[in-house]
Amino acid sequence: MHSVELLPDLATERAVREAWERLARAGLPSMAAHRHPTNRPHLTLATADTLLPETRALLYEALEAALPLPVALDGLVRFRGRRPVLAWAVRPDDALLRLHRTVWRTLREAPGSGRPNPLHDPGRWVPHLTLGRGGDHTRAVNEALPSAPGAPPGVLAGSWTGARTYDSLTRTTDRLGP
Repeated sequence: MHSVELLPDLATERAVREAWERLARAGLPSMAAHRHPTNRPHLTLATADTLLPETRALLYEALEAALPLPVALDGLVRFRGRRPVLAWAVRPDDALLRLHRTVWRTLREAPGSGRPNPLHDPGRWVPHLTLGRGGDHTRAVNEALPSAPGAPPGVLAGSWTGARTYDSLTRTTDRLGP
């Protein structure tokens, strides 16, 4: 499985990593415990079984034209399921939603890409940055999140400045876009 992911600017990445550390210090599940070298804050736009060179080229063009984009982080969101997830909510603007639809459509229409994950369908997609997986996050509160000076806890602005693909089979990443 290949994911197409946006990467935040360095200040936003530091803030997310700080939130990971705060959760870990509080004894809560945190992505800080995931030590694989590819682990970094990211926003998953969509996934595909295969990314052929022609598809990568189309994605690169779309990402290069769209980035950088603003990112607005705003509070916690929890996902229930067999493995609960705690995340920092991303409040999408029109430009991010357009880019997401473009990436989704590109992967859906690309020969050999396979069936896209329905959770990334533009009608269902919940943009977020994962903070922790598994365990009980009911104690986690917005105060665990850094914020901008004078802003409420968990409210932060930044930019999406890069993109990559992640191959879950080989556990490797490749740059995709600027």
